Amino acid sequence: MPYQVPEPKIFACTQSTILAEKISKAYGADLGKVIFSRYSDGEFQPSFEESVRGTRIFIIGSTNPGPENLMEMLLMLDAAKRASARHITAVMPYFGWARQDRKDKPRVPIAAKLVAKMLEAAGATRIITMDLHADQIQGFFEKPVDHLFASTMFLPYLRNLNLDKLTIASPDMGGSKRAYAYSKALESDVVICYKQREKANVISVMELIGDVQGKNVVLVDDMVDTAGTLTKAADLMIERGAISVRAITTHALLSGNAYEKIEKSKLSELIVTDSIPLQKASNKIRVLTCADLFADVMHRVHHNTSISSKFLM
Repeated sequence: MPYQVPEPKIFACTQSTILAEKISKAYGADLGKVIFSRYSDGEFQPSFEESVRGTRIFIIGSTNPGPENLMEMLLMLDAAKRASARHITAVMPYFGWARQDRKDKPRVPIAAKLVAKMLEAAGATRIITMDLHADQIQGFFEKPVDHLFASTMFLPYLRNLNLDKLTIASPDMGGSKRAYAYSKALESDVVICYKQREKANVISVMELIGDVQGKNVVLVDDMVDTAGTLTKAADLMIERGAISVRAITTHALLSGNAYEKIEKSKLSELIVTDSIPLQKASNKIRVLTCADLFADVMHRVHHNTSISSKFLM
């Protein structure tokens, strides 16, 4: 009798349980059983409550700060490796610590590289993630990386808005490639914001390169943290004559007083994915789920079929 490849098992880190439930439902499988034992000092230990020997497993967990989220993923990977799982895929909708992808001044770490090595050392045999802060982070891994684009969700949404005089904008020079890709898909104009930072998360100067007079502008970025850049850019564009300004950002970190900034800004709406769970609701924030995208890719990975269409902008 030929060997039958067992169906994969899907598990969730605690910070991504809601998204993992959506993904497993879209995949057509039940979420695997795992418990976390916690000590009084904060130390925790994950435990798979079912056999994973010889199977392919997917561990779903975004690694947004604090460090507990990354540590959960590492411990889950190690537990799966020691339980003799056949293939161990870390499904990381948001790959944390990615902004530290190079040495921008002396005596600092390259945290993204360190995280990549830690994931591999812990037992990951494959990584599935979405909209990395920098594409070159894929090169930090020796294992296969499936880098997906949230544009597969955002582009249909933008097309359905049927906005006249649509203009795509990048909130900084680093995001210009992403903005040009969206503009090409939507056949629209592009404008770029030029900014200088006083320090991390603090903008000292912002200028606009391009004309937004009478345009409906959509800002495109991979993440929104304090929302300082997006809200400042939106206010600047309205001052320069834009009819409306929206923003699409894949990962909604929304730390500090980000929610207050968004509510007070000239942004019509902020469209994000559920790669990171929102801390609270906002009338200006619309969430598009990435569950179907990840479920589809996981199915293709397990059955060894092409996923190249999910890499395209």
